[in-house]
Amino acid sequence: MGRVFKYVILGGGVAAGYAALEFVRRRGDTTAGELCIISEEAVAPYERPALSKGYLLPEGRARLPAFHTCVGANDQLLTEDWYKEHGIELMLGTKVVSADVRRKTLLTSSGEVISYTTLIVATGARVLKLEEYGVDSSDAENICYLRNIVDADKLVRVMRSCPGGNAIVIGGGYIGMECAAALVANKIKVTIVFTGKHCMGRLFTPKIAEFYENYYTSKGVTFIKETAVSSLEISAGKVTTAILRDGRRLPADMVVVGIGARTNTALFEGQLAMDKGGIKVNGQMQASDASVYAVGDVAVFPVKLLGGEARRFEHVDCARKTARHAVAAALDPSGVAGDIDYLPFFYSRVFALSWRFYGDNAGEAVHFGNMDSAAASSSPKFGAFWVNKGRAAGAFLEGGSPEEYEAIAHAVRRGAAVPDVAQLAREGIAFVLRDGKSGAALAAKTSLRTRDAPQSAWRRMAVAIAAFAKRLLRPSCLVKRADSE
Repeated sequence: MGRVFKYVILGGGVAAGYAALEFVRRRGDTTAGELCIISEEAVAPYERPALSKGYLLPEGRARLPAFHTCVGANDQLLTEDWYKEHGIELMLGTKVVSADVRRKTLLTSSGEVISYTTLIVATGARVLKLEEYGVDSSDAENICYLRNIVDADKLVRVMRSCPGGNAIVIGGGYIGMECAAALVANKIKVTIVFTGKHCMGRLFTPKIAEFYENYYTSKGVTFIKETAVSSLEISAGKVTTAILRDGRRLPADMVVVGIGARTNTALFEGQLAMDKGGIKVNGQMQASDASVYAVGDVAVFPVKLLGGEARRFEHVDCARKTARHAVAAALDPSGVAGDIDYLPFFYSRVFALSWRFYGDNAGEAVHFGNMDSAAASSSPKFGAFWVNKGRAAGAFLEGGSPEEYEAIAHAVRRGAAVPDVAQLAREGIAFVLRDGKSGAALAAKTSLRTRDAPQSAWRRMAVAIAAFAKRLLRPSCLVKRADSE
């Protein structure tokens, strides 16, 4: 025997929580057999970015229930009791081992068959392991990954076991940079090893990366670039030495790995159309089978800002917004919800730094601000615009105010004309602020100061989590692949 639900959300990450809240807002409380969330995790959906920030702090650590969804968007705190109160069934600690899209069924590891009318796939991604790159490490107790709360618990335990020790961070992307900052806060010596020429290679220009590498270096972090860990020496079940391709040997009391991620789409291979490592959907987030929607990390959807080009984004902002849009579309298949109009968005706050990026890093990068003097400043401010075919395609800003971030976002969304690149470099943020005074600022506030606005969203989370908000809990630092170099 199995259970039957009208709507099933498969996956218990960020997207699942935001989808559930959108469902309740549009339909009210559910009835028995109407909505179910199936999750492998043992806890209700939570704000995953908090794991690489507040959860790893030496003091005032973030702990559940303080960062369940949807506090990250200045909204309700969805504890397990919230789901019960609204009639939503949570199937936690439940693994789905197969899916039959034609029959609209899911089979769990316990042998139960779950039937649905409409399925929302929010299965996210898994971390890549060192073994997948030929480095044997599965038995080592002090190797850490970071994708879920279980990983975060292990990372905290390992950090506590080696105060003042040496940490090797493998990967120069989001996980590597975020965890390095947390390790420094825990007074652990950090060496970051990655294969690229500079950190955050999928987003940062060399010039921008140089600033952040210098800043991290001033905090005691060592960078070893353009090489990789080829093997690990293990003694008594723990890594003691990391050996690089060039023969260098690095003492290690712990290892943190952030070398990439792969989407969890295996259940639907051969059943749904795939593209660019994910499930291909239309502007309604609807897959090739009309009964299935895909959201978050696994969704490859057309981006209006990019002329309809299909993209996939591993980012909390995308998870939130695609989940909400999919629910709106699923509850109103007549198409009134329209196609999603997503502005790609990434952000970070580590140490005393804070940056945001909007749009696409395509075209010519035009830097502004003095990064050399910014390095010596307690409040650095600089950035870059990407100019493609005479228009602003993307924008990056470190140390901006809410109004300045709104202004660059609006400039990118409307594709502001850039007739003179040299003038743009000279004026920097003033170039778009001047336009804002003629009406763009009002439009930006209207479009961005919603319940998704990260400034107010994370302010609410700061209140909820309190102590650690003043230190490292801030929006997660992500590039176009959340865990990649």
